[in-house]
Amino acid sequence: MGILGEVLLLLVSFGVILLGAELFTNAIEWFGRKHGLGQGMVGSVLAAVGTALPETMIPIVAIIFVGNEVADQVGIGAILGAPFMLSTAAMFVTGVAVLAFARGGRRMRTLSIDQRIIGRDLRFFLGMYIVVIGLGLPFFEKPFWLRVAAGVALVGAYVFYVWRTSQDPRGEHEAEEELNSLRLQPNLTTPSMRGVVVQLIVSLAALVGGAQLFVHEVSSLSEFFGISVLVLSLIIAPLATELPEKFNSVLWVRQRKDTLAMRNISGAMVFQSCIPVTVGLWFTPWVLTEAAIASAVIAIGASLFLQVFLRRGNVLTGRQLSSLGIFYAAFIVYIVCFYQGPVPVAH
Repeated sequence: MGILGEVLLLLVSFGVILLGAELFTNAIEWFGRKHGLGQGMVGSVLAAVGTALPETMIPIVAIIFVGNEVADQVGIGAILGAPFMLSTAAMFVTGVAVLAFARGGRRMRTLSIDQRIIGRDLRFFLGMYIVVIGLGLPFFEKPFWLRVAAGVALVGAYVFYVWRTSQDPRGEHEAEEELNSLRLQPNLTTPSMRGVVVQLIVSLAALVGGAQLFVHEVSSLSEFFGISVLVLSLIIAPLATELPEKFNSVLWVRQRKDTLAMRNISGAMVFQSCIPVTVGLWFTPWVLTEAAIASAVIAIGASLFLQVFLRRGNVLTGRQLSSLGIFYAAFIVYIVCFYQGPVPVAH
């Protein structure tokens, strides 16, 4: 297939992800409404875990089913690249969306969110992620039993996080908020649970399939232009597979559902710091390279900046969120100008 065909498939995959994100956000809101769930559970758990499936599949396939040294590095890169993208590029895109919709008169430039619970998500992420990165430092010996124990602890921590999130009280405004009709049942005021579940399955299939096609086509283009597997694993693959989180948050920002938009990202960060990391701990030696450590440090730095923006009494703005894109740009500059590690070309 020629370069034009590859670009066309790339655009098709992009469209499939957009469609899947629209169907998913619509269905997950109805799913939460029918089960009496608060915005915390819908945004931080259901939406975050559902849209994290594409990027979670990459390390599972690479590490468990391929299982060679190069595949391990690709898997570790995808595991660490996801939090990096969420804390930088996803926040940037969401902030730009807030500013763009505000310019068009659709909303305000500030976000109406519960800063306490968003901050709690970030603190949970930082606590788990710093421990994980510490375990991956190359000078730190990691016996198998320690990696197994750490993985078990991370899974347990995520279960606790889900339980804690489920205890958040629902806001009165949320119960009165009207939802758009279910896309598969547009003529019904209240859709059936079967219709909601079918739309969820269809949307997740579109998200997973579209993201996998996107990664495949970006990989082909990377090989054509001679881009390294390091860049692919740490930047390109997570950027593609994190598109669902970005688009879902943009859709919710457009609808002025700011808590859902932010918790969709912060909840995915918590998930990524616990579950995919456990795959790396259990099935690889978990020795991080210089570039992997650099991406993790930047993700931690961006999250700390966001914590400062969320301090009590401060109002989070679209401009503050978009400023986190500087951290993403800094990593690109590091890779292009300063990284001296091996750069094998993707095949």
